[in-house]
Amino acid sequence: MKISPSDGQNLKMIVRQVFSLLIVAIGVYAKAQKATDTVRDSFLIDPAIILIVVGVVMFFITFCGCIGALRENIHLLKTFSFSLTLVFLTQLAIAILGFFYSDQTRDALGRFVKKAIVHYRDDLDLQNLMDYIQKEFKCCGWNNYTNWSWNLYFNCSQLNPSTERCAVPFSCCTPVPGESVINTMCGFGVQTQKYLEAAKSIYPVGCADRAVMWIESHLLLVGALALGLALPQIAGIVLSQILISQIQNEINSML
Repeated sequence: MKISPSDGQNLKMIVRQVFSLLIVAIGVYAKAQKATDTVRDSFLIDPAIILIVVGVVMFFITFCGCIGALRENIHLLKTFSFSLTLVFLTQLAIAILGFFYSDQTRDALGRFVKKAIVHYRDDLDLQNLMDYIQKEFKCCGWNNYTNWSWNLYFNCSQLNPSTERCAVPFSCCTPVPGESVINTMCGFGVQTQKYLEAAKSIYPVGCADRAVMWIESHLLLVGALALGLALPQIAGIVLSQILISQIQNEINSML
């Protein structure tokens, strides 16, 4: 009796393969659209590179699972199971380390955000990412709005000839009711102001504190997302092991 996975399971694998290829395509397109990429220091935090890497890993795993199941290839199925287990354990380790070493995790994220701030004007993807984060979390900088002095253009030193000296990006600004056109100069000179004065025109709180507040107030959502990521991976590992066992039993019965 020939063993084959259900059509529904195969369809899911194919959909995941197409989705992973789409992620790779978007990443490659985003990378190709950049005229020059001289900022090597921002390579690892480039959203386009992250998309490409995630897409390639997803495609490799789903390819092994799909072809392994269709062809009843034990080696591909074992590769699929091992890769999925490795990804799951990596995510679990990151979550555990992030929980027990929260200070070190915050420092690591701080270094990531600092690089994003430093290269804000050099990489359009990083610029859009930082603007999105600051708008969504209603924050400015990592610890506070003066962190934007890390950027060459916004640096508040007297020797800085930039017209944006002591400014912050417009994504830090609080929206003005009834304003239809965004004032991109709303953050000019804000770094010279005290906290209470700056709070009248921008979000003075750093994104680090806002992120912690968001997680604490959305624990149920965070837990649901974590469970939603974990369950399909666990199901994939278990089902692949069952299929491997069935194939091996069939081979042994034929010997």
